[in-house]
Amino acid sequence: MGITYHIPALLNECINALDIKPDGTYVDVTFGGGGHSRAIMEHLGSNGRLYGFDQDMDAYANRIDDPRFTFVHSNFAFLQNFMRYYGVDGVDGILADLGVSFHHFDDQQRGFSFRFDGKLDMRMNQDNPRDARTVIAEYSEEQLANILYLYGELKQSRRISAAIVKARNQVPIESVQQLLDVLKPFIRPQHEKKELAQVFQALRIEVNNELAVLEQLLKQSLKVLKPGGRLAIITYHSLEDRLVKNFLRSGNIEGKIEQDFFGRINSPLKLVNNKVIVPDDDEVNRNPRSRSAKLRIAVKL
Repeated sequence: MGITYHIPALLNECINALDIKPDGTYVDVTFGGGGHSRAIMEHLGSNGRLYGFDQDMDAYANRIDDPRFTFVHSNFAFLQNFMRYYGVDGVDGILADLGVSFHHFDDQQRGFSFRFDGKLDMRMNQDNPRDARTVIAEYSEEQLANILYLYGELKQSRRISAAIVKARNQVPIESVQQLLDVLKPFIRPQHEKKELAQVFQALRIEVNNELAVLEQLLKQSLKVLKPGGRLAIITYHSLEDRLVKNFLRSGNIEGKIEQDFFGRINSPLKLVNNKVIVPDDDEVNRNPRSRSAKLRIAVKL
């Protein structure tokens, strides 16, 4: 599994973003295949520490056999609790790569991709009682339309949700292929990949509560980071990126800029890169899935 699990995006840029101190404490909240974590470990001295979070137990197989590393089987929404549990009173850097790993997209049984037929699952955490099949089966037509519109940014969300409800009343929709059959009349052939990806993205975000969990991470990062600590986040779609961009600029989820009497921005964070960092052509050629990656970095004041 190891090396093919996931090719880490913007690897050198992430390491530079964290400005790693050899004796510092760092958290990779999206451990996955461990690519970013291994690179962080190379920069740590004997007193450095790294915590790797992943809610998917498949990632446990990639854990780093090193006393300086701790694998945490948890969603990063519980970052603050676990740091308290491990007696960590502040960290020097937090890294989040919000992309879905190759491992998930390429595992037919997990239902993340429209490329394979399999059961409609899409759970990052297999202990989660709600999977994509449940969402398709139990959500109202209006709820489905909202998800497809808000999380998939699909203009045809209402027509698609109506078609899903009509189809499921005849026979339960439990496989990827069954869902594709329902979607087919609404997908333009020349935009097939993009529009199917939008539907699957919407379902995946709902199943894993991804935006709410990201908000939790952002809020908790302010409590967990030491002054001078770095927060580096890679996003892959506009919904995540907007949330991260607003938070790093303002220090709050709403993105509300507060200013002092002299008009200076009052924020607990300072942007390290005013211009978002994206992969160069060479990286995109080597790893096409990094194409939409955007790295934003801030330092806690």
